[in-house]
Amino acid sequence: MKYSLKSFGLGLVAFYASTVAAAETKTITFLFTDDDQAYVERMAALSKEFEASHPDVKINFVSSGYEAVSKQLPVQLAVGEGPDVAKITDWQLAPYFLDMRPFMKDAATYEKLHGESLNLLRMPGINDPKSINGYIASQTFNLPFVNKTLFEQAGEPLPGPKATLKEIVEISARVAKKTGVQIPFTMDRSGHRFSGGAFSYGANYVVNDKFVFPDEAAKKYIADLYDWTRNGSFPKEMWGAAGGSQYKNMGDEFVNGNVVTYLAGNWMVNPFQKKIGDAFEWTALNAPCGDAGCFAMPGQTAIVGFKRSKYPEAVGQFIEFLGSEKVQREIAENFVILTGANIDKPQYKLSDQNAKAAMAVFLANEKNAPPAARILEKKKGSSALYQQIVQRMSQLIVGELSLDDTYKAMASDTDKINAAAGK
Repeated sequence: MKYSLKSFGLGLVAFYASTVAAAETKTITFLFTDDDQAYVERMAALSKEFEASHPDVKINFVSSGYEAVSKQLPVQLAVGEGPDVAKITDWQLAPYFLDMRPFMKDAATYEKLHGESLNLLRMPGINDPKSINGYIASQTFNLPFVNKTLFEQAGEPLPGPKATLKEIVEISARVAKKTGVQIPFTMDRSGHRFSGGAFSYGANYVVNDKFVFPDEAAKKYIADLYDWTRNGSFPKEMWGAAGGSQYKNMGDEFVNGNVVTYLAGNWMVNPFQKKIGDAFEWTALNAPCGDAGCFAMPGQTAIVGFKRSKYPEAVGQFIEFLGSEKVQREIAENFVILTGANIDKPQYKLSDQNAKAAMAVFLANEKNAPPAARILEKKKGSSALYQQIVQRMSQLIVGELSLDDTYKAMASDTDKINAAAGK
């Protein structure tokens, strides 16, 4: 059964009280979020499969949106509440990770399957260097998706493999003008999605273990984004429609044919092949280039267990099941996911030629992850920085802040984040 995150939070006390009363059943809560609803449903079904082979364990599967999870989960864990298992993107939750090695039936086989990817979940000075805290559920890279049909209708060639972000935006604007499409270029309302372009411009978020945002390269990127919102190449309504640092996905606009170019990631390939069908031709472009290089912003999601669980053995066995070769192969192939597990020659279920072409581009761009982004993702305070970037960019775009005031506000935010991270 699925519950909303809101009802999950409100009913937390009553839920755990009933769990204690039913001592013969070990109930653990699994909090999961994903943009692909079919993937969500399959994870719920896998939870039921685990229950069937473990009659003493019940999985309370909770499905919720990314925004709610990212905001509420850190607060819940900080006060000793929250789920037993969750899908996360926030590595700052590392202090709450459970080491499941002692609770697994065959930790050695699990460790061999997941290999070096397990190191991504071990934060220096926080997690034991040999701990098994979960597994990398997906490796992600951000690249531009393009509506090829619109380019053909406009008589414009697709941007080449070394095209800069500026060139991609400019040609997208020409295509939109010729075809009458509403949105030339867009990206999700996300600090992570914003950052790939910043790195290609030469921005460096961390120097001597401290955040330095925005440096001169970042300011140049921000100024260009601002110009694109003013000339209509990057419609301001997208970022201005939501408040604060709230995340907003723009995938449905692309599916509906309203977008020429959409900067997102490989997790959208599978939903696109199902939702777009034969409505139009689409693919992905190589990583946009800039003064510093051509960079595909990397990221990961993970399934982890938490120390707060009353049933660590059940959590360990559940993670061992989800992270098994059989389940990981199924997930990788059916949902077109780059897992952290070492799956030999996965046969991705790509019946759509557009999806096949797009996935080939993503696989070819794995090598284009900027090293600075790898440092950033493990830096304490990175999530807060991403959120502040979204908030300040929104204020700039809707006219609440001038460009200079935006730089000052971002620098002030960065100083506060450095101070908080140092405590």
